[in-house]
Amino acid sequence: MTMKGPERPLFDVEEMEVSFGPQHPATHGVLRVQMKLDGERIVEAKPIIGYLHRGTEKLFETMTFPACIPHTDRLDYVNAAHNNQGFCVTMEKLLGISIPPRAAYLRMILAELQRLASHLVWFATHAVDIGAITPFFYTFRERDDILDLFEEYCGARLTLNCMKIGGLPFELPEGWLDRCAEFVDAFPSHIDEYETLLTTNRIWKKRTIGVGVISPEDAIDMGLTGPPLRGSGIEWDIRKVFPYDRYDEVEFDVPTGTNCDTYDRYLVRVEEMRQSTRILRQCLEKLPEGPIMAKAPKVLRSPEGMVYGSVESPKGELGYFIVATENGTEPYRCRVRPPSFVNLQSLPKMVEGSLVADLMAVIGTLDIVLGEIDR
Repeated sequence: MTMKGPERPLFDVEEMEVSFGPQHPATHGVLRVQMKLDGERIVEAKPIIGYLHRGTEKLFETMTFPACIPHTDRLDYVNAAHNNQGFCVTMEKLLGISIPPRAAYLRMILAELQRLASHLVWFATHAVDIGAITPFFYTFRERDDILDLFEEYCGARLTLNCMKIGGLPFELPEGWLDRCAEFVDAFPSHIDEYETLLTTNRIWKKRTIGVGVISPEDAIDMGLTGPPLRGSGIEWDIRKVFPYDRYDEVEFDVPTGTNCDTYDRYLVRVEEMRQSTRILRQCLEKLPEGPIMAKAPKVLRSPEGMVYGSVESPKGELGYFIVATENGTEPYRCRVRPPSFVNLQSLPKMVEGSLVADLMAVIGTLDIVLGEIDR
């Protein structure tokens, strides 16, 4: 006589816990997502960070104000110019320094070129995450042209150290403006080219429409900024609401979405590339002659106080909070407000109830960089 054991269901309905990352190309760095799954459906997702922590904010306390600037490059390492710009804008606010008009316009040119380069990396990697390989080869073609301009200007392609407190370290090399203008004139046609690959592609739309939805109310409550906030229909851009350098002297639109999903955030960033091209064209036309550095002492000494300054980076509001002592030559404390860190907290809200395959799409749509998350 054969004994039968307890009957089991054909499919086990118990939830399973798995880790996505940190060694995974679609996490855009060393991000780990601890997930609880019901089959292929995400029940719970918890981002775990800290694998790239380098103590940058503590390092700022050990070096002079100008020496901090190269360390800002290493935060968002595909967005060095805005990191430099944010720290310099904050320090100039603390020290009461007003930079010359030519320096302000050149900063804007460098920053908008960097925005384009950053968005091109996002476009390429976001597409690869979802399975579209071809856009990578298209976008990196133009990104290389931008990096060539950076290299001609400051000798570096990635970690630029291209700005100084009070202005800029270098005047433009001969012929640089002409080469920049050629790139700006040609770039809109390349954006159209990118869009032919994805915007109306039915597979792309299937993978992004209705995926990673976050309401305007939730986006505001979580402190989202940049394309994730604007994709939810909130028209908020630091360049408009708190203008710095000379952004109040150029015209541009702030694109927003309506459906609050991954597809809308894609459209927002594509339009932002067009608006950056529009800003660059105006800056090249309006660029004045004159000095590129304000009159400032060789050794910068701060008044006692606290200051916060921010810029609109490609990923959102990038801010620096600096505490200074009387006649100090280095920050007493420095706290970075990185957009990737704040935007990442929306990940669980966006993916819970979605499929595992949607997780890659949502991480890509946030456009995070772990260098500025972990610091």
